[in-house]
Amino acid sequence: MLILAVRTDKPEAELGLYEDEELLDGFDWLAHRKLAETIHLQIATILKAKSKTFANVQGIVVYKGPGSFTGLRIGIATANAMADSLGVPIVGTSSENWGLTGIKLLLAGKNDKQVIPDYGADAHITQPKR
Repeated sequence: MLILAVRTDKPEAELGLYEDEELLDGFDWLAHRKLAETIHLQIATILKAKSKTFANVQGIVVYKGPGSFTGLRIGIATANAMADSLGVPIVGTSSENWGLTGIKLLLAGKNDKQVIPDYGADAHITQPKR
């Protein structure tokens, strides 16, 4: 099973490409405020490096938090949209070994269908001005 692993909770975003539990390729990049602009390009880069396309992805693991509100929102929304559009299972994890934990869950048949971010605290929402 070709699995894409995504972590975007901090300024350095991470991607991993696995064949079952074997890491084929992985890297991180300083995404910070350019995450929304770069995440799709970086995913395409890691796939192309192994002569794969989006259509080859058979499962997605995503770090669900806790972490940066904006980083988690962008990364998880991207992962959820990819899983839905490709019709593949997705698992969200938050352990120290989040990637391998999620891969094992995917290989065991788990599918969260949609990952909900865990920000680690309530959102601080500004009240509207009257």
